[in-house]
Amino acid sequence: MKAHIGITEKNGQSVVDELSKILADEFVLYTKTRKAHWNLEGPDFFEKHTFLELQYRQLEGFIDEVAERIRKLGFYTPASLADFLSLTQLTEVASEKNDSKGFIKELLVDHESVIINLRENISKFDKEFHDAGSTDFITGLMEEHEKMAWILRSHL
Repeated sequence: MKAHIGITEKNGQSVVDELSKILADEFVLYTKTRKAHWNLEGPDFFEKHTFLELQYRQLEGFIDEVAERIRKLGFYTPASLADFLSLTQLTEVASEKNDSKGFIKELLVDHESVIINLRENISKFDKEFHDAGSTDFITGLMEEHEKMAWILRSHL
């Protein structure tokens, strides 16, 4: 059943196309953070293992929020690994070593990439697609990623 919430079908589809890419980025970043959590080695293992668990749990929440935003707009979410890999801008580049510095640098680059993408969509969602709700939503999401990036950066 389509949502009748004051956004045209065309604009809704355009927003959902971008939200689907954001969802894919969140899922890939979540997976990479889990990988780091699982495979981390070194003298700071326990501290960073615990820290990365906090990070992936936060990302897990973002995934659900983005998916629910798509549903609120009356569309279905992509939900397969193939979908996510075809939609994401992130790569699955692997660290050469399983140390915290390498993993954190890689995750920081990904968060910064997500932040840039979200920032670029804020104006577009508002001015081109007339969706203030999604504009507000991704602004908040961007701010959360900025905080996560700052915390990652502080570990370096």
